[in-house]
This record gives sequence, C-alpha cells and structure tokens, in this order.
Amino acid sequence: MIKTASVLEIPEKRQAFEAILAKYGSQRGSLIPVLQKSQDIFGYLPEEVMSSIAKATQKKEADVFGVASFYAQFRFEPVGEHIIKVCHGTACHVAGAGKITDALSNELNMAAGETSKDMKFTLLNVACLGCCSLAPVIMIGDKTYGRLTTDSVVKIIRKEYK
Repeated sequence: MIKTASVLEIPEKRQAFEAILAKYGSQRGSLIPVLQKSQDIFGYLPEEVMSSIAKATQKKEADVFGVASFYAQFRFEPVGEHIIKVCHGTACHVAGAGKITDALSNELNMAAGETSKDMKFTLLNVACLGCCSLAPVIMIGDKTYGRLTTDSVVKIIRKEYK
C-alpha cells in the first residue's frame, strides 16, 4: 500500500491552518468559518483536517462532517488549479450550455464533475451563475466569460490557461 503525504506536512499550510484553529477553534459558532478558511488553505477538506477541526472546536467528527456535507460550498476531494463552472441555468441551457460543456470536456479530456489528472482543471456544471444576459456563460476562478461558442471557449482555454 502506498502512503500518500499528509497535507499537514506542508509547513506553510500547516502554519496557516494552526493559526485559524488558534483564532477561531473554541469560539461558539466558529465551525463554518473554520471550514471555509481551511478549505481556502488546502483547496478541499481532507479527512485529517476535518479531524483536527473537530478536536479544536470540541465537536464530534461526525458532527463536523455533517455540517460540511450539508453545504455545497465544501469539497472533500482535491480540485484543479482552475475551477471551470459552466452555467446550465435556463438562459444558458437554451443558448447551448450543453455544447459548451462538451467542447470543454473534449478539449480537457475529462467529463463534467472531474478533475484533470495533472490537477490543472476541474470542470463543473452549475445551476446558475446569474449572468443570464451573457448566455452561455462560464466562470474560471473569479473571471466570467459570456456569449460563448464552442470555438471561443476552446480558444480561451488554450490561450489563457494551457
């Protein structure tokens, strides 16, 4: 069996995580901010991080997992460097969001909901990005791209992210 490295073995991440636990850990009502800030550090919430959060907040691991799994914002698997969200709301769906997702899947050689093997991209279909007048729309990180075609979305990936 191959042992994978602990995310807590990375000194700068461990230090940042420990600072969060020291600042918020025992405060009443701190669980969600601790989960959010921890995910910001690691990109997701690994099991060992969840265990440490439970100890610091004096909660059962099952309770911490229960809260984190309730909210869609929390992830339990690593994500790529670039998270691509393809809007599939009504306006985007009608304007061809399915074709945009297909073009991205083909270009990145992965399906929606997956992370590339090189950990560079995660492709997600989302319900709505709130940019209906720009349909079809994607977001990569905090940057929004609208009025897309299958050709333009592939050009964006090749020019700006590969």
